[in-house]
Amino acid sequence: MRLPTLLLRRKPKAHKGDFGHIFILAGSLRFSGAAALCGHAAVRAGAGLVTLGIPKSIARAIIKVKPKEVMTFPFPETTEGTLSLNGYKKIKDFVKNVDVLVIGPGLTQNKSTQSLVRKVISGIDKPMVIDADGLNALVGHLNLLEVRSRESGAARILTPHPGEMARLLGVAIKKVQSDRKNIAGKFAKDYKITTVLKGHDTVVADSVGNLYINKTGNPGMATAGSGDVLTGMIAAFLGQGLSAFNAAKYAVYLHGLAGDLAAKEKTQTGMIASDIIDKIPEAIKQCS
Repeated sequence: MRLPTLLLRRKPKAHKGDFGHIFILAGSLRFSGAAALCGHAAVRAGAGLVTLGIPKSIARAIIKVKPKEVMTFPFPETTEGTLSLNGYKKIKDFVKNVDVLVIGPGLTQNKSTQSLVRKVISGIDKPMVIDADGLNALVGHLNLLEVRSRESGAARILTPHPGEMARLLGVAIKKVQSDRKNIAGKFAKDYKITTVLKGHDTVVADSVGNLYINKTGNPGMATAGSGDVLTGMIAAFLGQGLSAFNAAKYAVYLHGLAGDLAAKEKTQTGMIASDIIDKIPEAIKQCS
């Protein structure tokens, strides 16, 4: 697959603001690595600026493991070291100057954090990539997507694995897996979003009937943090000007290709999520 010109060629006078400021609400005391992986993947996939919105108590820990190019912004937290609903106003003020909002990786299902997620999704008018605990916050609250889709044209990309999709729809995982293409497509149409149903042969579907089934990737990518990497890549491509469907499609393809390249070097058994990030530039090169 050849990547679009928008991702391959940059004007001589381009500056970092031309390639999107990605704001990632992620991480917690227990899951700080999810934020770091998502941010690292976003900058490696070409985002001009990346800021991690994290609980204040993990700021020092994140600084030690995140790439130097990724910025941090600490927000109010709960007693469990997760993002607190008390930080909403501060978040809403900050996002005025960003292009894409990511919400979900490593947030946990703390009640205050989940309330914050729902308030962000319903109250902030920015293109969003919603993953992991961002999706869990929508279980029983899918009406928030309907309200937002009526009020705003801002892209919404949801990236569930089969278990998350089953919880969102209130059905068994077996049902999701038995009809992946149609379930992803119907979900996208019903809520006017772009759906990335992850897993073997990841399905990307949007609300107007576009559909892509991915063939790159391998079982070695079934490892902690792999989904966080994909989320960062999707956000980076959205921030660089691709449509929601194309951002998801090309990110899914390159994510799988980078995983295939990593497996050749590290083996499927020995591969970890950061190995996928390391292979993003080589995957881009192969598609240019």
